[in-house]
Amino acid sequence: MPKILVVDDDKLMLMITSRMLAKRYEIISALSGAEAVKLFESEKPDMVLSDLLMPEMDGYELHKILQTKSVEPVPVMFMTADERDESESKGFEVGAVDYIRKPFKADVLLRRVDNILMNLDKIHGLKQAADTDLMTGLLNKAASQREIGKMCSTQQGVLLMIDLDSFKLVNDLYGHNMGDKILIRFSELIKEVIRSSDLAGRMGGDEFIAFCQHIREEAVIIEKTTWLNAQLIKSAKEYMGADMNIPLGTSIGAVFVPDEGTDFSSLCHKADQALYKVKQNGKHGCAFFGSNNHKEETVSSQKGISQMRMILGERNREPGAYFLGLNDFKTIYRFLCRLVESYERDVQLMQITIETQTQSNIDEFRNTLLKTLRRSDCITQNGSNKFLLLLMEAGSKEREVIRDRILANWNKVNISAECKLKFEMENII
Repeated sequence: MPKILVVDDDKLMLMITSRMLAKRYEIISALSGAEAVKLFESEKPDMVLSDLLMPEMDGYELHKILQTKSVEPVPVMFMTADERDESESKGFEVGAVDYIRKPFKADVLLRRVDNILMNLDKIHGLKQAADTDLMTGLLNKAASQREIGKMCSTQQGVLLMIDLDSFKLVNDLYGHNMGDKILIRFSELIKEVIRSSDLAGRMGGDEFIAFCQHIREEAVIIEKTTWLNAQLIKSAKEYMGADMNIPLGTSIGAVFVPDEGTDFSSLCHKADQALYKVKQNGKHGCAFFGSNNHKEETVSSQKGISQMRMILGERNREPGAYFLGLNDFKTIYRFLCRLVESYERDVQLMQITIETQTQSNIDEFRNTLLKTLRRSDCITQNGSNKFLLLLMEAGSKEREVIRDRILANWNKVNISAECKLKFEMENII
């Protein structure tokens, strides 16, 4: 039976956590970092589950000390009531294998511990234990920086920064247990979409990295991105139900090596800049540092009309409105202006400003818009807290009805009272 060392300065929390795990694992417990170090040396546990914020010796310092006490690295998972994202990032940076926020449910804790120990069994006794993210089986952050850094300095290919879009909503709406399932499944999809000679890692949270050797065409990465988005939505609906409306997806920033250099740090920065472009233009896609995107057009122009129809067509015909990047939205807006001039159709432009400082509130409001509006309507996000809507076949009366329907659905959401909405509406001509 695997042995787990549980460390927490709160006696009640220590007892509750130990009881959650005791049916499946042998548990030893400590009320301080100093006590944990002594027990670690004498008991040699398979894993450590430690509170992050403790007096005298916090979780970060404890982790550092424990790694010097063992020949083979022992996985450490942090638990904390701290809501700040910085603490999670720092936890992954110092080498923690996972991170869970208090209060947590027994089934969530058990699943995370099970995943860690299951992966640990597969790689026990190997150097890979120090290099593997034990939740996903990918390289961890330190190993990714080292091994992918080596590839960047010696190989041709493309470096990818990969980010899950709207992942926080999965945790907020369906719980961390479901969030773990999505992370694990997404990691499996990354492994499937790259070759055995390529490398992929988890940089922390829902951020991933990959290096694909000898790829020189943007079209190849575009195809991989499209496949990842389609398969991720398919899996999410299998897990959460066909009515799942979270705008889950992946955004990828890419940089070609050695075209843009061979220094890993510099290449990561450039890939991050490309990723930022995707995030600012509707997410769920890929962008290339320094690219004019002509290569995609050249590849597409070689296809027959039937193949072109498949390429141009919408791959996932989801219910609700059509979400676009701002540049695509501008193109459709300009086309509709021409259409209205020629055929006298009613099309309304609506801008909604949501007054909040919380990103999860903005994501939830976007999700409400997607579910409320029709498939013929278009949405884009303009800046951090503004949404633009194109409402088809909507006169002045209809736009008031649509506004009221948006408000009614938003008021059903628990967090709606925290936010104020401002509506502005005009006919596009």
